[in-house]
Amino acid sequence: MDIINELAKYKKIIDIELEKVIPNTDLFQKKVFEAMRYSIFAGGKRLRPILTLKTCELICGSYEEAMNIAMGIEMIHTYSLIHDDLPAMDNDDFRRGKPTNHRVFGEDIAILAGDGLLNLAYETMLEGISLNKIGLEKHILAIKEVSRSAGVFGMIGGQTVDIQSKDDVIEEKKLAFIHQNKTSALIEASIVSGAIVAGANHEQISFLRGYGQSIGLCFQIRDDILDRIGDEKALGKNTGSDETNNKLTYLSLYGMENSVNEIQRLNIKAMESLSTFDEKESMFFKELADYLAYRKS
Repeated sequence: MDIINELAKYKKIIDIELEKVIPNTDLFQKKVFEAMRYSIFAGGKRLRPILTLKTCELICGSYEEAMNIAMGIEMIHTYSLIHDDLPAMDNDDFRRGKPTNHRVFGEDIAILAGDGLLNLAYETMLEGISLNKIGLEKHILAIKEVSRSAGVFGMIGGQTVDIQSKDDVIEEKKLAFIHQNKTSALIEASIVSGAIVAGANHEQISFLRGYGQSIGLCFQIRDDILDRIGDEKALGKNTGSDETNNKLTYLSLYGMENSVNEIQRLNIKAMESLSTFDEKESMFFKELADYLAYRKS
């Protein structure tokens, strides 16, 4: 399998569906739609919604039932990036090679664009219930999984501790909390929600949750490494911000060699989590784990 082509294929599928639910409208509030579209169509990888679709496909052979969940997850992810970039947060000027949302539309509209995407995410995921009334309970459980991962017991909780940790004494438990919640939680939920909608059993969900936790942590540690040694053009954003802002990262706590070793350990653990699934059918997930562990952007 060519993982790059497979990711591009599913990214296109998701982009087509997102175009339908985030219109280029001429209503009075068109400015907020313009800002929402600016960020969500800024060239993101669509990793999280792709994971939702591919997991659903792994379990039941089709991804259609998980589409609304996948779109909602991408909106939640994009809203978090808009807010992360704000002066009160990370104060970044570039995202994916383009000026950040608040640099183009102002802080007020950027905040509203993030709020708009967050609310539309839940509208979209709930719309999936009306389209699949037979799977009502599955969809509710999937939305609950996403909601928790994005909230104060997940991404927002991780962000809060991350913000408060600038210039703090480095603590291993605190760093683990930040990584597990700020980044890994939504990646894990992307996988688990797709599995739930597809009707996965408890054992399958448990193994897939383990896979999600491993690649989520791997993704964040690789992010920390790329912030120090990555190419700004490839990344589409400024590097060195973690060090400039005195952020608590895996790299600052354990150093480069241990960080690389941890990525390798997590990659092996992710592969082990897939052992219960058919080797051919789970090939995408194995190749994706390798891709995320050693990505350049």
